[in-house]
Amino acid sequence: MAKSTRGTVTAFSPFDARADAEALRKAMKGMGTDEETILKILTSRNNAQRQEIASAFKTLFGRDLVDDLKSELTGKFETLMVSLMRPTYIFDAHALKHAIKGAGTNEKVLTEILASRTPEEVRHIKQVYLQEYEANLEDKITGETSGYFQRLLVVLLQANRDPDGRVDDGLVEQDAQVLFRAGELKWGTDEEKFITILGTRSISHLRRVFDKYMTISGFQIEETIDRETSGDLEKLLLAVVKCIRSVPAYFAETLYYSMKGAGTDDDTLIRVMVSRSEIDLLDIRQEFRKNFAKSLHQMIQKDTSGDYRKALLLLCGGDDE
Repeated sequence: MAKSTRGTVTAFSPFDARADAEALRKAMKGMGTDEETILKILTSRNNAQRQEIASAFKTLFGRDLVDDLKSELTGKFETLMVSLMRPTYIFDAHALKHAIKGAGTNEKVLTEILASRTPEEVRHIKQVYLQEYEANLEDKITGETSGYFQRLLVVLLQANRDPDGRVDDGLVEQDAQVLFRAGELKWGTDEEKFITILGTRSISHLRRVFDKYMTISGFQIEETIDRETSGDLEKLLLAVVKCIRSVPAYFAETLYYSMKGAGTDDDTLIRVMVSRSEIDLLDIRQEFRKNFAKSLHQMIQKDTSGDYRKALLLLCGGDDE
């Protein structure tokens, strides 16, 4: 999979799972904890290697590495280390499960994951969800959401977006006109047209539709969505549009707003840094620098502290100043 080469975390070499397991045990044994060793090892090994370390840890000591991390560490630093240990294949399914669990639904997580993942990734998430939690993800999501927001989530969950291929100019023109008529030209909004077109057409087709839409209407499609829709549906439509334009730019913006202003949305910061660390965090850093006149490294440095900050900066992997 070529797309995974833009991550900041790659396979560590020379890798010795047993030596790492022993170092981690030593860091957590007895009085006090050596956080520095823990964060250095876990941020510099890729996810597959972390799973090997966990397996070696159990073999050597009869102990569960994640349980030990949970009992030795606290707060955001603990959350980050435990997130790094979660196997890649289950990461998104786990995040979605927690987004729809208990009172209240975390629409932000549903939006971020389902707008940004490829159809192949979404199919994989559904499969894992069924295996791990013995439940149907679509049923769970429809049980917790409603209206057009729910309908667009269901469209995205079908993972049937047209594959990229030759773009038909006639269809580009047609879709742009349909969107124009469904929004700007109409009293009220025909949300269904937005959902169908944005949820099912290919990426290359939609990029052309957005350009054509600008020509026809004089507006960016984002401006129209902003004016014509509201609430969770608006946020999801905007996320889909941003991801069609550029997934790294979408995540750069997500990271920026997780840290901007008073307080930090640590759950989002951790989720994005961990889930993109082996995929496209280098591209995200580039977009961040370009769009926000500062580096991701600088913003993490300013916004976080302690071992949590050290670990995030190691995952970030460098300063783009």
